[in-house]
Amino acid sequence: MRSLISALEERLDAPTAKGLAQAVSRAIRDGELSAGDQLPPIRRLAEELMISPTTVSSAWQLLARSGTIRSDGRRGTTVAPTGRGGERYSRALRHDAEVALDLSTGVPDPDLLPALAPVLARLPGRSTPTSYLDDPVLPQLRELLARDWPYAADDIVVVDGAMDALDLISRTLLRPGDTVLVESPGFPPMLDLLEDRGVEMVGVPLTETGLDLDAVEAALSRRPAALFLQPRGQNPTGISMTTACARRLALLLGGHDVVVVEDDSSGPISSSSPISLGAWIPDQVLHIRSYSKSHGPDLRLAAVSGPEALLSPVRHARALGQGWSSRLLQHVLAALLEDPDAVREVTRARAEYARRRDLVVSRLRALDVEVPGTDGLNVWVPVRDEAAAVLRLASQGIAVTPGSPFAVESRPGPEGHVRVTTGLVRDDHDALAERIADASRAGAWTAQQR
Repeated sequence: MRSLISALEERLDAPTAKGLAQAVSRAIRDGELSAGDQLPPIRRLAEELMISPTTVSSAWQLLARSGTIRSDGRRGTTVAPTGRGGERYSRALRHDAEVALDLSTGVPDPDLLPALAPVLARLPGRSTPTSYLDDPVLPQLRELLARDWPYAADDIVVVDGAMDALDLISRTLLRPGDTVLVESPGFPPMLDLLEDRGVEMVGVPLTETGLDLDAVEAALSRRPAALFLQPRGQNPTGISMTTACARRLALLLGGHDVVVVEDDSSGPISSSSPISLGAWIPDQVLHIRSYSKSHGPDLRLAAVSGPEALLSPVRHARALGQGWSSRLLQHVLAALLEDPDAVREVTRARAEYARRRDLVVSRLRALDVEVPGTDGLNVWVPVRDEAAAVLRLASQGIAVTPGSPFAVESRPGPEGHVRVTTGLVRDDHDALAERIADASRAGAWTAQQR
C-alpha cells in the first residue's frame, strides 16, 4: 500500500480533486495500478498526501463517474476492469444467432402504442418551440401529470426517460462509497449505472407483496443513502408493491436519512394501481413515471416528483446539460393524455398486456412452473440450468434473457432464471408456455447422471 501511495504522490501535479484523479489515471496507464487493485482508504490517503479527505472523496467521485474505479463492498474502492461499463445490460441483450421470436427485450409491442399521426395533425402552430427561456416543463403537461400522480407532489420535473432520471438522481445525490439498497433481482441498466457511480449495492430480496421488509430493516444498520425500487410491474419479476407493504416500508424508513427512488417504468400500462411511499414520507421520495412503454419509446419522456430539497440539485444538473426536455414532445404527450382515442388505446394495451401475461402464466402453472408477480411485460421463470434453458429455447427460434445480468451479486451453480417478455406474445401462448416449461428443466438429465 505504501508503494502505491508513493506512486500516486509522484504523479500528483496539483493537490486538487482533478489532480488526484489524473494521478490515479496515470498510475493505471503506467501499469502501477491494475483492475481489481484496492485503493487506500480516503482518510489514510489524505493524511499521506497532506490534502483534505473532501478532496480525495471528490477525486473518487470523478473517477467513479468515468468508470475508472468502483466501490467493491468489503474490499473497499478498487480499480474497475477496462471497458466494463454497461456489462450487465450488454449481457442481457446479447444473442449468438438470429431468432424468429425475440422475447428478450422487455420492450412494448409497437402495435399497442397509441397512434401519433392524428394527434400530431391537431397540434396548434404555437406548439413550435421559440425560446430558450420558457418554463422547462409545459404547464399544461404538469397539470395533467399531477391529476394522475399517486400522491400530492410538491413539484414535477420532465426528463428524457426513466434512465435519464436515474442518471441525474444518482449523479447529484450519491457519492462514491455510499451504501445503496436495490431490489434483487434488479434492472441491469440501473445496476450498471449505480456500479459506475462507485456505490456499494446491497440487494434486498422480493416477496409477492414487494420488498422483503425484514431484509430492509436489517440493512438499515448499514446507514444506506438511498433505496431504489420499482413500485409496480417490477422488471424482471412483475411484482407490484401492495398498499400494506408500502405503508410498512414507509414506517421503517421514516426518520432515517434515506432517499427513496421509485422507478415506475411500466407507468400507464401497468394493471396495478399507482402507488408511492410519497403518500406517507413525501420529504424522502423521488417518484419517476415513464411514458415510453405506454405512449412511445421515441418520445423519451418521464416525469419526476419530489420535495424541493431533492429536486433542486436535479434541476441544476439539467441546467448545466440539456436544459430541458423538448417542449414539442411535451406538447405531443400532453395531447395524447387528453385525446379520447389515445386514452382508449392505452387502456386497451394495458388489458392486452395483462391478458398475454396471464395466459402464459396460467399454462406454466398447469405445468408445475410457478412464476412470481402479476403485472408488467415480463415473467421471471426459475430454471434448473440457466445456460441450458437459454440455449434450448434459442434452438427453437426463441430468444429470452438469462437471469444472471439481473443479479446484484454473482451466484455459484447453474440454477437461475430466465426473463421472458410476454408482452410481445400475440398468439400461441400455450405452445410458448410448454416450450418454456420444457426449457426450465433442461440440464436435469445430465445432472441426474453425474
